[in-house]
Amino acid sequence: MLHRKIYQLCCDGREVCIFLRDQQRWIERARILDIEGDLVTLRYETDEEDEVCSWEEMVRLESIGAVTQKLASVPRGNVEPLMTEDCPEAERIHNRFPDSNPE
Repeated sequence: MLHRKIYQLCCDGREVCIFLRDQQRWIERARILDIEGDLVTLRYETDEEDEVCSWEEMVRLESIGAVTQKLASVPRGNVEPLMTEDCPEAERIHNRFPDSNPE
């Protein structure tokens, strides 16, 4: 089942985080490039002190302990969130139960 799921993630081309059980480490923001037999080819980048390194690594399917993927993100800081008025009419969620006590 893990093999099928990893194959699906490979086809989607999305970034994932992979935990390698045998090395007890996470590989963050990796792309699964290929699956051949029980070998999974990953590509990812790391930030060293003054340079960015790009890595391509082959790991055995049995050494993968977990795979996670980011579903969504929200920026922090002084970002003004979109309000209902900024949303197109077709996408607005209207209150089905209007207040019975208008002030």
